[in-house]
Parts: sequence; structure tokens; C-alpha cells
Amino acid sequence: MTNLIAPVVSLGGLGIVFGLLLGYANDKFKVDVDERIPLVREALPGANCGGCGFAGCDAYAEAVVNGTAKPNKCTPGGAVAVEKISNILGVVTEISDPTAAYVKCKGTCTIAKEKYTYQGIMDCNQAVINPGGGSKACEFGCLGLGSCVKVCLFDALEIVDGVARVNEEKCTSCGACINACPKGLIEITPVNSRVRIQCNSKNKGKEVMDTCGVGCITCGLCVKNCPEQAITMTNNLPVIDYSKCVNCGICVGKCPKKTIEDLRSSEDLNAVKFASESTSV
Repeated sequence: MTNLIAPVVSLGGLGIVFGLLLGYANDKFKVDVDERIPLVREALPGANCGGCGFAGCDAYAEAVVNGTAKPNKCTPGGAVAVEKISNILGVVTEISDPTAAYVKCKGTCTIAKEKYTYQGIMDCNQAVINPGGGSKACEFGCLGLGSCVKVCLFDALEIVDGVARVNEEKCTSCGACINACPKGLIEITPVNSRVRIQCNSKNKGKEVMDTCGVGCITCGLCVKNCPEQAITMTNNLPVIDYSKCVNCGICVGKCPKKTIEDLRSSEDLNAVKFASESTSV
């Protein structure tokens, strides 16, 4: 019996000593954590999408509390998250206008020409390695193999008739699709701006027409006719300054190739008409 008691007492003693040492080390080397960090973390949706520019929600919450990030950078959380975080920090934060990804290509299967039939791995980043940067005749167009769809965590992308399309209601502007697209076709645009340039080709006139029936031919009519001077020509493509664009749609009507997409609803059109009538009075 004595032979059993001695080892038990010895182990118990060692346990107490180690426990005291761990307690001392924990108290000596502990890192104080701002109690607001876990509160901010709870206010976030937990998507860990990286759209805020940080590795995940934990890193973003810490940056917000430390003052190195603004409380309005979480797109999935939206206005609700901004309000909660602002209340926790005791600050007033401006709510950013909603944004979403946009695919700058209208070259569907029935419109854009193909140079050959691609039979490789169904991935844009694999197909672009092939001669000509893929099978599509337009070297700047969407290959439609879904690399962007695969990386989207929010089911906001799908391939429709050979071209990627974004569901703005699901998109969080995380930017994963932008990084996945080898053609640089996707950009973040304000949701409230309903006129978009639906082309990515850097070529001119005949070169464009030989590959795609709806590509921009660099005629410049949209630039010349924009009453707000919101459109400029860069690398043979019109670029909209959304801070100036008023969604009047004049550029849509002037484009001979119908390259500019009009996403305006009937309500948008009525609002523009009312504004024009009010200005003329």
C-alpha cells in the first residue's frame, strides 16, 4: 500500500507545482485584449470573405478597434453591422453606397466568335494558357469556364450563355472573382449606377467587329454626347466616372453597337424624366 501512496503523492505534488508555474506564467505574460474586439467580432456576419481587405473577420474586428480600419468596410454585414459597430465604438460612421461586381463582356455564345473548340480542363486559368489566350476570338472576352464562379463564396455568379453574370443581391464585393479572372474582366461598380460599359476589348473598329458583334468600336459617340462629361476614352474603351453619371441613358441610345448596358428600371426612367422636366422649368 505504501508503495502506491508515494507515487500518487509525488505526482500530485508535481501537478500542484506545474499548476502554480502555469498560473504565474499566464499572469506574467498575458496580453491584454480590448474587450470591444470580441463585441465587434460578434457584430460581423462571419463570412471571412476578405472583402474588407483583411484576412478574416477576426483580423478586421481587431483593426477596427485599433483604429486602422473603418467600421463600414464589411459589405456582407451592410448597414446593420455598421450601426452595431458604431454603437460599440461610440462613433458615427457614414454608410457606404452598396457595390457589386460586374462582368464587362457581352460576348455570349451566339454573338462572340470562336477560334477553335476547347477540350481541356474547364477552368479559365487553364484555358488562357492555350494559343491566343483561349478559344474565344476576342482575346479580351469572357471564356465562360467559371473560374470566378468556383471562388465565389456567396453563390453570386453563374455562367449564362457562355458569359459570367453577377447576382447583385448576393454579391458582397469581396473581390475573389476579380482575382480569379485571368482576363481582368470584372470590376466593382456602384449598384445605384445603372449604366455600364459591357466590353473589355482594347482593339479598334474592324478588329472588334471581326470577333464580336456587340464590342465597342471606339467611335466615341458616348463620350461626345454625355451631358455630364462622365465618360472618357481610355485604352480604346469608354470609362464611366460614376461620381458624375446621373443615369440619364443618353450614352445607351447613342451607342451604335449596343455595347452599353442599360440596367435602369421603369422607376429609374421616370425619375430621370422628372428631373429633366424640373430642370427645364
